[in-house]
Amino acid sequence: MAKLTQPKLPLVPGHEIVGTIADLGDAVTRFKIGDRVGVPWLGWTCGNCSFCRAGQENLCDQAKFTGYTLDGGYSRTYAVADQRFCFPIPDFYSDAEAAPLLCAGLIGYRSLVKAGNGKRLGIYGFGAAAHRRASGKVSTAGNLCFHPAHRRRSKKFALDLGAVWAGGSERPAAKKLDAAIIFAPVGGLVPQALKAVGKGGTVVCGGIPA
Repeated sequence: MAKLTQPKLPLVPGHEIVGTIADLGDAVTRFKIGDRVGVPWLGWTCGNCSFCRAGQENLCDQAKFTGYTLDGGYSRTYAVADQRFCFPIPDFYSDAEAAPLLCAGLIGYRSLVKAGNGKRLGIYGFGAAAHRRASGKVSTAGNLCFHPAHRRRSKKFALDLGAVWAGGSERPAAKKLDAAIIFAPVGGLVPQALKAVGKGGTVVCGGIPA
């Protein structure tokens, strides 16, 4: 959070909101009153710049963020959100299960898609985004997991989820990776990941840079 130096003040924090729609603006067409929705970190973009028109709204220079430049979800009553950045939440998720998907889940899913379909995947940094991807990917595909910090706890966690190998990032696996995802905000992991992937491999920087 060190780089988030210009919050809207006063501010209601909270960037993973799950709630039920109580009222609608005149232009809302996607939802109706009573719908259950989630509101993620990215809360508004201009819709007109080259990034927005290319489907890369997360790069919009005018973007606003839930719980930082927009009021978030830690209100006892209501929160206001742009319909473009709300997601329908299925009933089979509890609020506690759905909320992390609106940040860690989105980051992990987007990173995994960009990593491609290679069989050998390395994960650098085993926090919330990584383990939510690992629980659906590593355990079924038998991929690899690296972690640079909290090693003892992270190693057991990764292996319990089905990782074939877990260890320090300075110890690359014996075989080259098809892809690597860096979730930890550590710039020094980029050259390590590049060395770990084979020819034509992909390195995805999924973490917020520090």
